[in-house]
Amino acid sequence: MNTVTHTNELRADLVIVGAGMVGSALALALRDSGLDILLIDGGPLTSKPFDAQAAFEPRVSALSMASQRILQRLGAWDGIQGRRANPYGHMCVWDGSGTGQINFSAASVHADTLGHIVENRVVQDALLERLQDSEIRLLANARLEQLRYSGDDRLLTLAGGQTVRTPLVIAADGAHSAVRRLAGCETREWDYLHHAIVTSVQCAEGHRDTAWQRFTDEGPLAFLPLQRGDGKHWCSIVWSTTPEQSERLMALDDAAFCRALGQAFEGRLGEVMAADARLCVPLRQRHAKRYVETGLALIGDAAHTIHPLAGQGVNLGLLDAAVLAEELIHARQRGERLAGLPVLTRYERRRMPHNLALMAAMEGFERLFQADPLPLRWLRNTGLKWVEQLPEAKALFVRQALGLTGDLPALARR
Repeated sequence: MNTVTHTNELRADLVIVGAGMVGSALALALRDSGLDILLIDGGPLTSKPFDAQAAFEPRVSALSMASQRILQRLGAWDGIQGRRANPYGHMCVWDGSGTGQINFSAASVHADTLGHIVENRVVQDALLERLQDSEIRLLANARLEQLRYSGDDRLLTLAGGQTVRTPLVIAADGAHSAVRRLAGCETREWDYLHHAIVTSVQCAEGHRDTAWQRFTDEGPLAFLPLQRGDGKHWCSIVWSTTPEQSERLMALDDAAFCRALGQAFEGRLGEVMAADARLCVPLRQRHAKRYVETGLALIGDAAHTIHPLAGQGVNLGLLDAAVLAEELIHARQRGERLAGLPVLTRYERRRMPHNLALMAAMEGFERLFQADPLPLRWLRNTGLKWVEQLPEAKALFVRQALGLTGDLPALARR
């Protein structure tokens, strides 16, 4: 492992701030580029031994086929599967205030799976293993405090006074990005006025490798299939509801919470028998007005955060990383200045329209299913029933969910 020690000033061709799933993926995608890459993070950058019988991490991702291909080519997929990942081949979506329901199947597009439900920590540790085997320099426990221009470079000042000089900074430091804030990048953002309760639960009936989603009057409720050993009775839940309702639910003891959850889910998987510790996360949508400026690019949640309705956040981020790596590698082969706007804007042009389109679709779904007027309730129920009868429309949705449409980077192609 190429761990960096703290010296007065470090230099690198490219600095990635944030070693989460997206930042780590970008670093690995650039590992053979010939660039001197420094990946810095405020955490320890150490993985813990995996215990297959340990409780599930509360935060999970629904990794698409495109994300799977990216992670396979980065060498991390075997590490993910060697820990735990649950493939799912079906999806069931229904309106809790009506009778409309849609069922999706991977078989409709001749695929084996729609995706995999994986704990974020599992993905992170698998990527970290690959980073530790690479020549990429890692700087742990490094918190960014200042970012400014210094000639043609960017100068990063870390807690404790250490500085890092580089022509190009990549912000991969999440929804509350310090890089984005210190660089003065403007965003459009709004509060959904909803909170998401996140945890893992054990159900009386097996999940049948199906992702379940019910739209309630308060917000969507998702049950995503998990696997522990040979067991198929655990699900990760994301329950979006009002702040008042979430406060009430968080105050319940485990038994009362399980009963309330089972009722909200209409008992689709029988009794909810047990629940792990709960997290409650305020929901806010955010999108940077620009992803790039000279010497700076935003990727993943630093550039955009969306409603967890379809679990697409990390998939968008991994595609950001793959596209940016592709553009930087091509530019380096052509002898272009990587930190220049002509190069970085190519990444923005490829990713911003796709991200905005999905964000708009998720926003439309969320608003439609939150609508109270009777005509809109009738419309959504009728629409669900109508789409259920159209195999071509359902197959189009499945291809979108697989992440295999549009301008794909080479890392995500077959």
